Amino acid sequence: MIQIKHLALRRGLKELLNDATLTLNPGYKAGLTGANGVGKSSLFALLRGELHADAGGAEIPPHWVIAHVAQETPALAQSALDFVLDGDSELRALEARLAAAEAAGDGMAQGHLHDALAHIDAYSAPARAARLLGGLGFDTDEHARPVSSFSGGWRMRLNLAQALMCRSDLLLLDEPTNHLDLETVLWLEEWLKSYPGTLLVISHDRDFLDAICSHIVEMAQQDLTLYTGNYSQFEVMRAERMTRQQADFDKQQLQIAHLENFIRRFKAKASKARQAQSRVKALEKLERIAPAHVHSPFDFHFATPDSLPNPLLRLDEVAAGYNGRAILSGVALSVEAGSRIGLLGVNGAGKSTLVKVLAGELAPLSGQCIASPTIRIGYFAQHQLEHLRLDESPLWHLQKKAPQAREQELRSFLGGFNFRGDMVNDPVGPMSGGEKARLALALIVWDRPNLLLLDEPTNHLDLEMRHALTMALQDFPGALLVVSHDRALLESTTDSFWLVAGGTVRPFDGDLEDYRQWRLAQLAEDVRPAGGDASVNRKEQKRLEAEERQRLSRERKPLQQRLAKLERELEALGAEKSELDAFLASTEAYADSNRERLTVCVKRQGEVSAQLEQVEEDWLAVQEALEALG
Repeated sequence: MIQIKHLALRRGLKELLNDATLTLNPGYKAGLTGANGVGKSSLFALLRGELHADAGGAEIPPHWVIAHVAQETPALAQSALDFVLDGDSELRALEARLAAAEAAGDGMAQGHLHDALAHIDAYSAPARAARLLGGLGFDTDEHARPVSSFSGGWRMRLNLAQALMCRSDLLLLDEPTNHLDLETVLWLEEWLKSYPGTLLVISHDRDFLDAICSHIVEMAQQDLTLYTGNYSQFEVMRAERMTRQQADFDKQQLQIAHLENFIRRFKAKASKARQAQSRVKALEKLERIAPAHVHSPFDFHFATPDSLPNPLLRLDEVAAGYNGRAILSGVALSVEAGSRIGLLGVNGAGKSTLVKVLAGELAPLSGQCIASPTIRIGYFAQHQLEHLRLDESPLWHLQKKAPQAREQELRSFLGGFNFRGDMVNDPVGPMSGGEKARLALALIVWDRPNLLLLDEPTNHLDLEMRHALTMALQDFPGALLVVSHDRALLESTTDSFWLVAGGTVRPFDGDLEDYRQWRLAQLAEDVRPAGGDASVNRKEQKRLEAEERQRLSRERKPLQQRLAKLERELEALGAEKSELDAFLASTEAYADSNRERLTVCVKRQGEVSAQLEQVEEDWLAVQEALEALG
């Protein structure tokens, strides 16, 4: 197991952890969450032995093999397949020893080494590496290509494949989905679900954490707190914990106020001096409870655009690509006022190419992109951060856009993106990727766009900022087109989809689950052998399909009735719990006149919480049964 005991960790003058303690048992799949800058990556570096603790330490079984994703990939001449195979260090070591034994003509050593290779299933290693490359989006003919021929994003996928190839006991993944498309994220989820070792993953993708995690580790206020369950369950438990903490804090403040009032009134009175002094000592010994901090540091919204023309943009038989080679052709679509569109498609299908055409950054090879004269585009590109001046400050960037605006107005605006105090004057260069992404978004919001084109806007953003961005986009009155692997963002901010596939773009009739099923069917079609049984009786097939639909309908009805009943129970219990929580969090609950009611409410709160948990489990079981029926 991993045991972190009384750990203190600093980076420079910043204290990241202080007296933190945590135990992770073998087989845990834990998500490490926390705001950008709290030290999640530094904790990973400590576990890898690259940082030393200032006090305490982290104990990992000495025989454990630790795998992680390298952040840099040199321009190597070796093939992608060989690079991935390098992830299995034991395999490579045995192969090197075997080559030396063969060169020396040592038959005895060769025999032992072949046994060792068979023991680790070495002879299937190339096939396993090829499956990893296929799952991460590499075509078969790319397996032999040199590593140096791949772009930065695809090299990061190679690094991920190499880490997955390692037969590790502990796998550390730091934002593994940042360079992946939706299909690859889904594949990675399935792979990690079957990973037999201990997993610790940093991610700001809540759906990804929900799919794979059995535990969540929250890194906040220089401490580590372990929660059982996935991210959605963690949010509920954290909210309940903070509600209790705030209630305890409020209760303690009343106690402190009472003691201070007694001391103030009687410390100068001789007959009460001893009692007053005992109150002073009690106050000094009191272990102070911190108030719960539940508010987000981000507070921004998109202002109403000056105009909302309709349509904003129209593509008329557009072909688009690079160096005269078309990636997309025959695209005839329009972006209407109020449209909220998500782009779907595998990496390389042309999603970013389409967005560049819409943004005016890429001229069509043929056809026309016709924009309204009053269009104002806010464009966030995947490489938007590269356009920031690293030697200048956030305030400087905004002043370049608005030289006439008052500095206090600009400071207040940047404060909504959590650039506060002296931070508005700090150079951009040393800032984290998340801070740079927040600044890029702030510059777009300032322009009051009526069309937002967002290409992977959540890369580098933490969960708090992703939530703030989602809330702002939901209220955005203009048109919106998004490319993102963040399913929560797509589901919450878009109401229609365009599918980029087969060299063209067309509306997709369905939601993200429909798209996942479509992709699975497409992949199955790709591997299906050519030909088929022409003698299949189509009429008989239709009859069987109709009987199957009727059977499913009969089985579904009682489940739907049960689900409706459970939802009514959830609503009633939830309302009662909210009332109880509100009373227990109030100051009146701890008045002497409410002592009996307080006892009843505390007991009832525990009963309601237990009932609510059971009903939620029952609801989930019925929901899963319904989903299994299709």
